[in-house]
Amino acid sequence: MMGEGIMVLWVTMDANKKKKRVAFSSVLASALLTVLKLAAGLMTGSIGILSEAAHSLLDFGAAAMTWVAVGMSSKPADRKHHYGHAKVESITALVETGLLLLTSGWIISAATERLLGGEAEVEVTWYAIAVMLTSIVVDFSRARALSRVAKETNSTALEADALHFSSDILSSAVVLIGLFFVSNGIFWADAAAGIVVAIVVARAAFQLGKKTIDILTDAAPVGIAERAEELAKTVPGVIGIKKIRVKPTGPQVFIEMSVAVNRTLSVEKVRDICTAIEEKVHGAFPVADMTIHTHPVALTGESIAERVHVIGLNHGLHAHNIATNFNDGARHITFDVEVDQRLKIKEAHQAVTLLEDELRREFDGNPEICIHLDPLRCEERRTTPLPEDEEAALRKVIVDAAATIPAIADVHDITILKTEKEKRFITLHCSFQEDVLMEDVHELTSRLEGALYQAIPLACRVIIHAEPLGG
Repeated sequence: MMGEGIMVLWVTMDANKKKKRVAFSSVLASALLTVLKLAAGLMTGSIGILSEAAHSLLDFGAAAMTWVAVGMSSKPADRKHHYGHAKVESITALVETGLLLLTSGWIISAATERLLGGEAEVEVTWYAIAVMLTSIVVDFSRARALSRVAKETNSTALEADALHFSSDILSSAVVLIGLFFVSNGIFWADAAAGIVVAIVVARAAFQLGKKTIDILTDAAPVGIAERAEELAKTVPGVIGIKKIRVKPTGPQVFIEMSVAVNRTLSVEKVRDICTAIEEKVHGAFPVADMTIHTHPVALTGESIAERVHVIGLNHGLHAHNIATNFNDGARHITFDVEVDQRLKIKEAHQAVTLLEDELRREFDGNPEICIHLDPLRCEERRTTPLPEDEEAALRKVIVDAAATIPAIADVHDITILKTEKEKRFITLHCSFQEDVLMEDVHELTSRLEGALYQAIPLACRVIIHAEPLGG
């Protein structure tokens, strides 16, 4: 487990380094393009190139914010931010959306003013075209690098940056087309190109804003909840999925699931089911952070003994020797319950009375219930061996008592110890034929146990281990 944790930490650190590196290179690239386009736009008087300069200036600001956000989002979860700091990237992306929309408005306003004001002199030069071609090459390179790392790390901020540079490619191409028409005497084409650029920018802003708002409002990624539920249902022991919630946070996806399981299962078995679900979901979504709640349900096929046993455990009581008798439609349920030997009879009786009340509600009627109270012993005693003559005499008593029960084939491994209170603590093994039923074995060992308590007045505990003959 420690090795896996170190591996995950190493992968996370490597991903953060990639994100910071590609974000910083984008800052440098957008700064270079902004300077080149601004110089070319001022020298040529092209509204299309100036709008592209504004677009690149926006990209520079957005790339700088992304670089800072990537650094902040890589911080681990702390006492105040339980889900980490990944949403800093989404907040940055939302700010970029606003900047994109403001830029689009400015470009459309400037282009419309030029169209309404008549022709404006635009000089088409070789360096203007060179700047726009350089922009396309740089934008293509940055968009490709950003998209790759964004996909690897599931970074919304880097994805937003990639979207910026991708839109720049199209808008730069539109400006080039506008310059081509201007060089052929169609001067309004430059302003029209600026408007087209603004529309492209606004469209990118809409797409980015929609996705960012979904993340900030914890919209579940499409398909993850359905796939996680489908995988969980394939795990043996899962009866159904009561509820599932998915919360995206940066590169991680938090999945909360409520799973219905048979209420008769042990805690260890339920834990194994949860572990199997986590392994299956992690196989499909390695970035998933799972929380599984179990919801115990009663199955229609539960036996009366299973229902009594489960309800007893819910009350902190262990029920055993459960038997049910039916007489003229009436149901009689009897069983033994272990209660702390240190309890007073009043306290023990109150505990089993609560159990009886719930059992009557469980069986939707008024069954007759009789519960035998067994003291649950958890004491530690100091014991010492008996003198040889006394031990030999007691061994003979035990063997003679067993001989009175024909079904007991053999008695062996007899241990007799003396407690601090001069009581006798006795354990022994006895053998039965292999085909004897456990019901009969229990009855026979109980008979032998009672006979030994009768024959050895100082006996405080007699434990008989039954086993098959020759086993």
